[in-house]
Amino acid sequence: MIVILGASGFIGSYLIEELLSHNEKVIGTYFGNKPNYSYPNLEFIQLDISKQEDYDKLPQKDVSAVIMFAGRLPANVKMSTPYDDSKEYVNTNIIGTLNALEYCRKNKVKTFLYTTSYSDVLKHASEGVPIKADASKMLNYTGDHSAYIISKVCAVDYALHYMAEYGLQSIIFRLPPVYGVGPHGIIYVDGKVYKSGIQTFIDKARKGEDIELWGDKNLYRDIVYVKDVAKACYQAINSPKAKGIYNISNGEKLYLYEQIKTIIELFSENKKSNIILRPEKENNSPSYVLDISKSIQDFGFSPQYKDFKKMMLDYKSELKEGFYNSLFGNRRKD
Repeated sequence: MIVILGASGFIGSYLIEELLSHNEKVIGTYFGNKPNYSYPNLEFIQLDISKQEDYDKLPQKDVSAVIMFAGRLPANVKMSTPYDDSKEYVNTNIIGTLNALEYCRKNKVKTFLYTTSYSDVLKHASEGVPIKADASKMLNYTGDHSAYIISKVCAVDYALHYMAEYGLQSIIFRLPPVYGVGPHGIIYVDGKVYKSGIQTFIDKARKGEDIELWGDKNLYRDIVYVKDVAKACYQAINSPKAKGIYNISNGEKLYLYEQIKTIIELFSENKKSNIILRPEKENNSPSYVLDISKSIQDFGFSPQYKDFKKMMLDYKSELKEGFYNSLFGNRRKD
């Protein structure tokens, strides 16, 4: 039996399908509205990860792995005050993770899988080489993501502590931007609402409007598709070698110019958008790529959606089908 904390969220919803395809029994938790779909071998339980007593609702035996996606993300919340924001990150991401780790320890759960952000090592991008999984932490202590990443780094350290102290198989996935159909159309930045970059590109491509590329035309990044993350989770929890921190990405450069070209090709409806180069406009995103060799070696990770066009064709299909939105409606059952 596998417990997914935060199963009704973006990655969690795809992981449910991945695990069920392997005939795993799944217990999924949710915080707000209960997902309105059901499968054999799937049960949902409402749970607040910050409340230790809520973990008593979960099975107390026969759980082989806990996979934790539940947490507080800066893109999903509007800040009130800096203090309140930091306090909520501590209560949710740190205390919530400690509660989950204690549940694993008390109930002899063998494996704990946790996800964190690539922001803890992004400053290594300036070195111009792929960032390794064991790269030293280089945090940014300013900006709306700082309180978030501090809380995630602390949670990761506790997971590694429980591995060293109690023998828990702690697996940490460091994720770059995860693409896939989910709640990404609108995000918060510094407490203000913005349309996400990919949603902006898609909307403009559909209307045939010009799309501006700010900064260096040769800017690139490393991303990963949500279905590849879900598959990696299944591979990792079934590998006795998997432990510690792993980069889960495509491990390749995706140039922003090529990304925009592909979106225009796939999402244009009548008139095709023009790409307008604006090198004088500041683009604060650094170019980076992550080294995934440790993930390949320890549990055979092999992204199936490295090709961005293949990824976006599947993305477009999922949009048409209404996959993510159906979490709270009629979910597909094929």
